[in-house]
Amino acid sequence: MSAIRKLPNRRKGAAENASVGTERMRMFAVALCGFCPFLAVYTTQPLLPLLAESFAASNAVASLTITATTLAVALAAPFIGIFADLWGRKILIVAATLGLAVPTLSAATASTLHGLIGWRFMQGLLIPGIFSVSLAYISEEWTGATRASATSAYVSGNVFGSVSGRVIAGICASHAGWQAAFEATSILLFCGGCLVWAFLPVSRNFHRQPNAVDGFRSMALNLKSRSFLAVAAVGFNTLFVFVATFTYITFRLAAAPFDLGSTALGLLFLLNLFGAVATPVAGRWMDRVGARTGLFAALSITAVGLLLTLTPNVVIICAGLALVSTGVFVANSAASSTLGRVRTEAGLLRRACTSAPITRAEALARCFRELPISKVGGVHALC
Repeated sequence: MSAIRKLPNRRKGAAENASVGTERMRMFAVALCGFCPFLAVYTTQPLLPLLAESFAASNAVASLTITATTLAVALAAPFIGIFADLWGRKILIVAATLGLAVPTLSAATASTLHGLIGWRFMQGLLIPGIFSVSLAYISEEWTGATRASATSAYVSGNVFGSVSGRVIAGICASHAGWQAAFEATSILLFCGGCLVWAFLPVSRNFHRQPNAVDGFRSMALNLKSRSFLAVAAVGFNTLFVFVATFTYITFRLAAAPFDLGSTALGLLFLLNLFGAVATPVAGRWMDRVGARTGLFAALSITAVGLLLTLTPNVVIICAGLALVSTGVFVANSAASSTLGRVRTEAGLLRRACTSAPITRAEALARCFRELPISKVGGVHALC
């Protein structure tokens, strides 16, 4: 009889273990959704001096390999949300991830800088199909504390993808040329897409939108919201500074007297981890003092970091870059924390714009930030 009584308990325990295993696989898939797009966005950042030398191009022209991708992100992001509301979540995430591997691999075959810039633009058109739709998937499939855990897994994927993409690119370029950086990235994207297809469950709470009119209406309402625009302006300015700084500092450190190679420049982006570690700590502090105070503190830290990048000492420059990363991450966190009070119409577009670090105004900033800076002297123009 005692053995019979234990059977239901054993079945219950097995069911709970299976549920935990399934949840871990979902979290893993969501982390991959955060990892893959950021793996590709900044592939060329540590390669810019090498690309300028290889194609006999100016620093400004070489930096267009960053601008092209972010311009495409800015153009595609608003419309991806509308298509995902029509077609569904998982199918678009998987298609965009696998599709992203194609222009990434094709970039390795480019024989001219203009050809490379073209393939980088194609990458940018596909990237919002991963990060924007993934955020919508999280908001629909998780609730309460579990949603926070899923978001944390996604953000962890963002950070790891952003850092590892640059480090891998730098190491590959040092040993096998800049083409190897794109080849390695394309392989990782293909593997990531296959794993997302295998482990990310089909949406259970997705409600298909009958037409695209509602999506365009939501876009218009967002642009009329002063609160939303204020938060977007914070993203615009902080991401402007962040990517411009980390783009042009590579040219400075590759030149005399520093003469850093591609591997060292790639490892430089490990400094972004300081911002990733500081953000949750700063979040708890901002819960007590308020987001506005946190924002001003973060901007002050960023300004100090920028000034330190002007010194002739590489250690002090690295310290300044760590401060810039920390300030920008915390500033975006402060802005994002206010979005719960921003009243805009629901839908994927709204969720993507209020949750992702690369969204409308921020992506737009990334498109234009290099152009004026490249004309007036790079990092020095930021101050």
